Amino acid sequence: MTDPAPTPSAQPASVVRPDGPWTHRDVAANGARFHIAEAGDGPLVLLVHGFPQFWWTWREQLTALADAGFRAVAVDLRGVGGSDRTPRGYDPANLALDITGVIRSLGEPDAALVGHDLGGYLAWTAAVMRPKLVRRLVVASMPHPRRWRSAMLADYRQSAASSHIWGFQRPWIPERRLTADDGALVGELIRQWSGPNPPDDKAIETYQRAMCIPSTAHCSVEPYRWLVRSLARPDGVQFYRRMKRPLRVPTLHLHGSLDPVSRTRSAAGSGEYVEAPYRWRLFDGLGHFPHEEDPVAFSSELVNWLKDPEPDR
Repeated sequence: MTDPAPTPSAQPASVVRPDGPWTHRDVAANGARFHIAEAGDGPLVLLVHGFPQFWWTWREQLTALADAGFRAVAVDLRGVGGSDRTPRGYDPANLALDITGVIRSLGEPDAALVGHDLGGYLAWTAAVMRPKLVRRLVVASMPHPRRWRSAMLADYRQSAASSHIWGFQRPWIPERRLTADDGALVGELIRQWSGPNPPDDKAIETYQRAMCIPSTAHCSVEPYRWLVRSLARPDGVQFYRRMKRPLRVPTLHLHGSLDPVSRTRSAAGSGEYVEAPYRWRLFDGLGHFPHEEDPVAFSSELVNWLKDPEPDR
């Protein structure tokens, strides 16, 4: 007798909770439930993914950090992976409070916060809003929110590079495109945004399957809708005014020299918002996903900096 086909409810779990040298569980924070994968013991390092991925993008860093003596935790953002898909709450301030709420729910006084792409945008935000909970900050492939805003509005090349964000402003169409043909567009975006060594086909297929979990596509694009539609609204003006507050936590800023989504010129000036040790590291020959394109180099840079008791400016 053949095994019965998995039920629809079982299929998402098999995608977002794969077996590995980590453990899966859920934590409550900021009025929602968040799925995390964790490995190791020691000071907490919280890893926050970007678009169009989920926690699994940090699989190599989870093991590298655990081996280096850290408690490594990768979280699924609200609406993605194994976390709750709520009808509201996708503005950056609330998403940042999700992240800091997870730190508290893990029973830790603070964390080294590592964010990529949208996760990087939210990591910048969390470090400004709740500085006492962020011990150190690491951002990959994303400028400071105020740098992002000015580049999107004043730099035609950055605006063109972020054409997908403008496209997300249409209703329903982006969701349908992201899930059509078993998430084929997700694979196209990851390959287009990578350098010469993109994630392998198996990894890309995993991201495609995760995007096709019901409601994920909609929740994935909602933060980008807020970012654009709020530019001239009072809530957006207030948010970017708040982000003028300087960061006073040691910051490591990582970027791929071939990143076609977030231009190096857009990201490189972010240090002006950091009144603490700030290190800029450009990975030659890597694109928008440096932590997956060259996980050994990325993890080495990350671990060495986190272990440095006095990182240089």
